[in-house]
Amino acid sequence: MTEKLSHYDEAGQAHMVDVSGKAPTARQAVAEAFVELSEAVLDALPQNPKGNPLEVARFAGIQAAKKTADLIPMCHPLPLSFVDVEATVVSGGVQIRATVATVAGTGVEMEAMTAASIAALTVYDMTKALDKSIRIRDVVLLSKSGGKSGDYERG
Repeated sequence: MTEKLSHYDEAGQAHMVDVSGKAPTARQAVAEAFVELSEAVLDALPQNPKGNPLEVARFAGIQAAKKTADLIPMCHPLPLSFVDVEATVVSGGVQIRATVATVAGTGVEMEAMTAASIAALTVYDMTKALDKSIRIRDVVLLSKSGGKSGDYERG
C-alpha cells in the first residue's frame, strides 16, 4: 500500500498526475465483472431480438476502454495497443473479462475496469426487458504488469 494518494496535491486538491517524466513501458491489465442472470434470461440469450448480447457487450467494452479518459476525470488518454473483451455464459450469468495493453508512461488498469464495467452494463441493457432484477457484481482488477509499482495479481 502506498502512503499517499497520487491524485491529490499538497493542498488536498484533486489533480491529474504528471507522467511526462516517466519512460514509456509495456503495460497490461486484466479486469473482470459478473452479470448475474436468471436461468430464463440465460435460456433466452440466443433469441434476443436486439442481437447477440455477448457480441454487442464485447464491442461496447472495447469502445469503452478507448474512451476511459473521457469518462474518468483524472485518467490520461492512452494509445492502446490492444483491447480484448470476452463475454462467456457460465453458471448463473455472464462472466466478462477485459484485457488492455499499451506502451505508455502510465498503466491501463482503469481502461480494463471500464471495459469490463461497460460490457456488463451492455449485457444488462440487452436483456433488461426480460428481467429488471439483473445484478452486476464483482468488478475487479485481476492483474496488472509494468510500471513503477510493479506487477499485481489478485489473490
